[in-house]
Amino acid sequence: MDEEVTYPAGLRLGGRRVVVVGGGHVAQRRVPQLIAAGADVHLVSPVVTPAIEGMATDGEIHWEARGFEDADLDGAWYVIAATDDRAVNELVSTGAEARRVFCVRADDATRASAWTPAVGRHAGVTVAVLGNREPRRSAAVRDEILEGLREGRITARHQRDHTPGVTLVGGGPGDPDLIAVAGRRALMEADVVVADRLAPRELLGELPADVELIDVAKLPRGRSAQQEEINRLIVEHALAGKRVVRFKGGDSFVFGRGYEEVLACREAGVPVTVIPGLTSPVSVPGLANIPVTHRGVAHDFTVISGHLPPGHPESLTDWDAVARLTGTLVLMMAVENAPAIAEVLLAGGRKPGTPVAVICQGSMPGERTVLSTLAGLATDLERESVAPPAILVVGDVVAVAHPARYA
Repeated sequence: MDEEVTYPAGLRLGGRRVVVVGGGHVAQRRVPQLIAAGADVHLVSPVVTPAIEGMATDGEIHWEARGFEDADLDGAWYVIAATDDRAVNELVSTGAEARRVFCVRADDATRASAWTPAVGRHAGVTVAVLGNREPRRSAAVRDEILEGLREGRITARHQRDHTPGVTLVGGGPGDPDLIAVAGRRALMEADVVVADRLAPRELLGELPADVELIDVAKLPRGRSAQQEEINRLIVEHALAGKRVVRFKGGDSFVFGRGYEEVLACREAGVPVTVIPGLTSPVSVPGLANIPVTHRGVAHDFTVISGHLPPGHPESLTDWDAVARLTGTLVLMMAVENAPAIAEVLLAGGRKPGTPVAVICQGSMPGERTVLSTLAGLATDLERESVAPPAILVVGDVVAVAHPARYA
């Protein structure tokens, strides 16, 4: 039949088992939305993208690194067949049908019992649009509704821009609601999205299905895309007439290597624009209710990359000078080297009882704050099993936010 009539429903998946078969870019788009819905996600695939591997490492999903088995569907409330093997997807959908479990298929919607709509959220309202398997149309209608909600006019016409070039979009600390309106619009207008692991991943699920997603995630001490390769990718696609969005967390110019990408585009004659994002060293402490400055407490704050330890021959940081500062220190990419940094700060004159807050997965569902001191930091990091991404705030502003802890 030319037009399939579906029955829309909002699934409450919190705590319920959802099975995703496949670990490629389709799964990468869908899994973050399932995590946001509180689903107990079980993903089955021999190989996965770096971003999905990161979700598994962080304990956000369960990953079985093998092929699909029929028993994987036992107890499932919802199933997504997202492999590039039609035969495997058919086994998944057949098994789901036998169990009377709704199943979405990435390869053939006509063989599925459910379809994934184009989804967006604003101010507590979820908009889901099904355009009879026309993803661009579904996404465009959704975008119009969301823009109308944001601007107070539902009927405004939204024109998509497909001018070739590169746009650097800073996505903010991770919560999809914290990206700029201009940044969200640029994503929806893209032909190609080159995305980091720390970019707001739920927004990838809102992209039209025919947008090419290139995963350049950088895992701590794991798989990592080289910056030269990223530069080559964005330039190559732009020169091919595509509208490219380079999508990353925080702000592109704060330890984001964004200006290296600007220079690469300029050298190749590619038009490039920049949409700033909320920078994590300011926004993440703010979301955790920790100020980086406070009247009478801190008149300055210093943002430092801790990816290299003190004394490293390639380090550009004067740690002796940093130790003499009296304001707030905000350390990024510093979990691994935090004990060594604490030792240098103590040796340079900072007090052992100096408050430290370690904000893990800022703005994300798993956000938590570990409170410590410079003297106890190494022990507390190990006891609390702190892993990246995390931001460290050093200084008396932490005591302002948590007076009982440092009384």
